[in-house]
Amino acid sequence: MKTLFISDLHLEADRPEIGDQFLAFLEGEARDADALYILGDLFEFWVGDDDPNEHYAVMKSALRALVDSGVRVYFMHGNRDFMIGVDFAHETGVQILPDPHPVELHGTNVLLSHGDAMCIDDIEYQQIRAMTRNPEWQAMMLTKSLEERLAFAANARTESQKKSTSLNAEIVDVNQGEVEKMIAGHGVDILLHGHTHRPAVHEVDLGERTAKRIVLGDWFEQGSVLRWDEHGYSLDVMPRP
Repeated sequence: MKTLFISDLHLEADRPEIGDQFLAFLEGEARDADALYILGDLFEFWVGDDDPNEHYAVMKSALRALVDSGVRVYFMHGNRDFMIGVDFAHETGVQILPDPHPVELHGTNVLLSHGDAMCIDDIEYQQIRAMTRNPEWQAMMLTKSLEERLAFAANARTESQKKSTSLNAEIVDVNQGEVEKMIAGHGVDILLHGHTHRPAVHEVDLGERTAKRIVLGDWFEQGSVLRWDEHGYSLDVMPRP
C-alpha cells in the first residue's frame, strides 16, 4: 500500500479549480492509499472551527468520507490554517500532528514538517509565527466575532502578499543550517516539508553522512504529491484535468 503526502493547496472558493482537483483526488487515488498526510496550508485561511464557510464544508465532508472508507488521514498546521482545532478533527476524522513529526516508512526514518519554522532568516515572520502559535493568543482570537476574525485574516493575507514581493527569495526560504540541525537532531534520513512552494529533492551533506530534503509543491497551477510505497518514493506533478 502507498502513502501519499500533499501540502499547500490553499483551498478557497475563489480558486474552485483547486477544490475540484482535490475532491477528485480524494475520491480517486487517495481511496487506494494506506494513509494521506496533509502537511499544512490545506486552506487559504482558517479563522476558527465555527466558520460556516460552505466551500470548506464540502472539503470537510470529502475528508470525512475518505476516513470512513478506511484511509488514515493526518493533518499538520500550516501558516494559513494554524487555527484548525479539535472540532475540525472530530468532524473530519483526521488526526492532527505536531510540527515536526517523525515517521518510519518502509525502513526509512522521515521527519515531517510544514517548513515555515525553518525560515529563520525572515525574522519578522518568525516573531509573528511565535505569537500566532501561542495558545493564549489563539484563545483571545476565538473570543472575537467571526466577522472580526475574517477581517483580521484578510488584512494579514494582504500584508503577506505585499511582503512576499519585496523580500529576497532566499530570506523566505528555509535556512540551510536549520535544515541540517533538524535532520541531525532527529536522526532521520529524510526531511519532508512544504511551505516554500519549490518542489524538489535536495541532497543534504551532514559531514559523516548524506541525507535528503524533499519539498512538496503547491496546487495553484497543478497538483503536487509525494507517493511512497515498498519500491520507494516519487515526487510527482498532477496536471489539472
